[in-house]
Amino acid sequence: MCDEHTAAENNRAMGGLTRRGFTAAAAASGFMAILPSPANAATVQGRDVTIKTADGTADAYFVAPASGKHPAVLVWPDIMGLRPAFRQMADRLAQSGYAVLTVNQFYRSTKAPFLKPGQSFDQPEVRAMIMPWRDPLTPAAITADAGSFAAFLDAQPEVDRKRGMGSTGYCMGGPFVFRTAAALPGRVRAGGSFHGAGLVTDAADSPHKLVPQLQGRYLVAIAENDDARAPDDKNALRSAFGAAKVPAEIEVYAGAMHGWCPPDSRVYNAAQADRAWDRLLKTFAGL
Repeated sequence: MCDEHTAAENNRAMGGLTRRGFTAAAAASGFMAILPSPANAATVQGRDVTIKTADGTADAYFVAPASGKHPAVLVWPDIMGLRPAFRQMADRLAQSGYAVLTVNQFYRSTKAPFLKPGQSFDQPEVRAMIMPWRDPLTPAAITADAGSFAAFLDAQPEVDRKRGMGSTGYCMGGPFVFRTAAALPGRVRAGGSFHGAGLVTDAADSPHKLVPQLQGRYLVAIAENDDARAPDDKNALRSAFGAAKVPAEIEVYAGAMHGWCPPDSRVYNAAQADRAWDRLLKTFAGL
């Protein structure tokens, strides 16, 4: 979960003076791992875009193969927002043959990127800055945004509207995938949540209660420390998908801490991130 408790857990998990020293130096320099390109990677072209919504103008990054039409993918970043790491991830997905839109989910409050080199969510002052930006992101707001972003994607010449759309979400973006797919069941046919926060709650519109509205295939990749804090969530998710007869792969990634997928994360786990990426591509294969 993206809160101060997760930050503390991740700090403890790093362990050891040598590792802490390396992490601090990496954070200060704005370290980011370079993701491998897929085999037979397509040449891609990306551009910054703006998208009109009911609540203003969202800034985003769109990238797609340089030729042809391709399935669309809507990406919801983690709580640290649209930044170079997520641009790199978008490029990598586009190299595999997708037209990818990665959005600034906080556009109502700030433009992206909003972090300086060395800043991360584990720092109290950064959390104090970001947390109020979450307040406008109600389920209704996310649903409306999803419709605006999907309409933008479908208007792009690089997008094949005859094929299904996918969506991915990281951290706070995980439940946004469920809301996107539930709002656009005839359009979204695959989704992936990575260390998603708040997928199972007591609310009437909890993301896991939206599963009967979903179509297609889904991947839910869970961090080990998230599972330790909420061990029943995976079972609730499996029950929801099973009852709805919606295919889903739900797995706890051993040794992977909350936030392990983005290449600029302090707990980036290259082996498990690559494994999750491979499972995502298989989930999207039917689009």
